[in-house]
Amino acid sequence: MPVRLVDLSHTVEHGLVTYPGLPAPVVSDFLERKASQARYAEGTEFQIGRIEMVANTGTYVDAPFHRFSDGADLADLPLESLADLPGVVVDVPAGARRIGPAALAARDLRGCAVLFRTGWSRHFGTPTYAEGHPFLSAELARELVRRSVALVGIDSLNADDTEDGARPVHTTLLAARIPLVEHLTNLERLPRAGFRFFAVPVKVRGLGSFPVRAFARVGAA
Repeated sequence: MPVRLVDLSHTVEHGLVTYPGLPAPVVSDFLERKASQARYAEGTEFQIGRIEMVANTGTYVDAPFHRFSDGADLADLPLESLADLPGVVVDVPAGARRIGPAALAARDLRGCAVLFRTGWSRHFGTPTYAEGHPFLSAELARELVRRSVALVGIDSLNADDTEDGARPVHTTLLAARIPLVEHLTNLERLPRAGFRFFAVPVKVRGLGSFPVRAFARVGAA
């Protein structure tokens, strides 16, 4: 099988609403092309862009510091926890909201990126995305830790039920130093197994979340 790369990220653009109540990113020029012409030789121009955004924008990863003040931040996350991970997709039945441990079946997940394919990403960018989204149960989070997974991802608004202020899934996974990737997309293009997963953020000190260019390498050994 030829190797192909599958983009699993939403596009971050000016005005994008990722999570209701959080500000949209502002994308602009710090130095526009026409203004730059005065700084360079004739016929040479550049654009230097600026973006203002909250860390939880687009497809992003949560590090332990997002939940715990003494947890690892983005700069402390080892690449081995974010890149070139064996991937496993867990299919969630259409219409299901609360995803429990039974979804995992009997499979070896040690060291894997476990991605929950709910299909909810089709609503991204619409009001429906924030209404009745699928989420993982607290029991499932504990089972993922027990099975020693490397990373968890979901193509939904939140891994937790947003009506539960305790956020048990974030609490359980991040306490176990398991990164969490939310707002994935295009998971329907992945097989259930046999791919490698990547979701690497910028190496920023003092932040617990940041957008990633999540993708999968399919057809690789």
